[in-house]
Amino acid sequence: MHEIIDQLNEKRHRAALGGGEKRIASQHAKGKLTARERIDLLLDDGSFEEWDMFKEHRCVDFGMDQSHIPGDGVVIGYGTINGRMVFVYSQDFTVFGGALSETHAEKICKVMDHAMKVGAPVIGLNDSGGARIQEGVAALGGYADVFQRNVMASGVIPQISLIMGPCAGGAVYSPAITDFIFMVKNTSYMFVTGPEVVKTVTHEDVTAEELGGALTHTTKSGVADLAFDNDVQALMMLRRFFDFLPLNNREKPPTKPTKDPADRLDYSLDTLVPDNPNKPYDIKELIQKMVDDTEFFELQANYAKNIVIGFARMEGQTVGIVANQPMVLAGCLDIKSAIKAGRFVRFCDAFNIPIITLVDVPGFMPGTSQEYSGIIKHGAKLLYAYAECTVPKVTLITRKAYGGAYDVMASKHLRGDVNFAWPSAEIAVMGPKGAVEIIFREEKGDPVKVAEREAEYKAKFANPFVAGARGFIDDVIMPNETRKRVCRSLAMLRGKTIQNPWRKHGNIPL
Repeated sequence: MHEIIDQLNEKRHRAALGGGEKRIASQHAKGKLTARERIDLLLDDGSFEEWDMFKEHRCVDFGMDQSHIPGDGVVIGYGTINGRMVFVYSQDFTVFGGALSETHAEKICKVMDHAMKVGAPVIGLNDSGGARIQEGVAALGGYADVFQRNVMASGVIPQISLIMGPCAGGAVYSPAITDFIFMVKNTSYMFVTGPEVVKTVTHEDVTAEELGGALTHTTKSGVADLAFDNDVQALMMLRRFFDFLPLNNREKPPTKPTKDPADRLDYSLDTLVPDNPNKPYDIKELIQKMVDDTEFFELQANYAKNIVIGFARMEGQTVGIVANQPMVLAGCLDIKSAIKAGRFVRFCDAFNIPIITLVDVPGFMPGTSQEYSGIIKHGAKLLYAYAECTVPKVTLITRKAYGGAYDVMASKHLRGDVNFAWPSAEIAVMGPKGAVEIIFREEKGDPVKVAEREAEYKAKFANPFVAGARGFIDDVIMPNETRKRVCRSLAMLRGKTIQNPWRKHGNIPL
């Protein structure tokens, strides 16, 4: 018995070393943690249960039969984050550069299958050189097996990808299907084709960082949600983020006790919206003053800044927040912002997270660039997401709500449950200037008459009362009581049930 125990301990020690001390030192020299160090930081102390520690590849080609390392480049298992169950896989760059083999993929598929059975999220810590070339199509088949599970798990359990090293070629499509992608600055990158291929095909000179680094994907492409300075910060923030999410689509989101009173008034909000309708203000100030303990976990903060998305809590309950940002492009909706918000709304709907929508939108962005790029279809994604959504929806119009953008932003017509407006709200087909230019175009040359017409239009439509008279606005509230009224609305909506018609699935305008 002692002999077999010694053998087991030796095998465990060898597996824990991964690619060996030299490669571990190389990983540390790059400012990166090892696969197991990452899991230890992410999960609660002592909670990790590892599977398939001794699994090895089956490849015999190109000298691979001479090289076997237990675990085959990925560490898998389950544990807890703040006491709540989660499944994890962490790719080990010290073993064959973290390259995905057939058995490596089998290990990832195993944790995903179990996560689906028990209803717990999956977190993937990606650090891989891509498909293992020596295995050819077997490795490619392994990727497809993972993709299939990503798709089946979508909307059933939360899936989070943390890119902590290279992620290239076919490897990028698994994170792309997951719900959220976080990256680490300067040490992680994602792209379909690398800089060498780009140079050969398009003759562009570009570095890996410029092509697919964390800043590229959080500012230009919108592929990633957040970028962090290093591995430790990324893992700590992921622990915090995890607390906002339910474990699966059959659960309500978690609640966190708060001492912040639900009926708290904030009189500084009474002067948040400037008297000049063309002057911007920061919608994040309203968000932080409205939510529990000013805690707002913003996503995609540096991409499509004209719309703000993220998670917060109201009376301890997780909520998703979507808000137009007047500080950027006057809060106009464009292609990027519609896609950003639409996908977030669909995530919240899939996982029973109520949505608060803060509206100050002068319309959709005009121009040939937007039209040629398909703003009609892309803008419809946000409309579709809100219209299909069945979770509690509370909407507040703070200032402008013009044209089709009024409809799209969780209006009463798209089954908004409770729709409020501040006294500063302007709900109309368009702004006074544009409206007068169309309705009274023959008076365009007379500035006095134009000013009179604008004042007339403003008095009639640039207020929330016309919409209120039709029941499109449930109440006009004082800004200082926003938190109180929203909290009451969410409490009333906790038992909401609504069913969409049966269908295999809708055909969202992709």
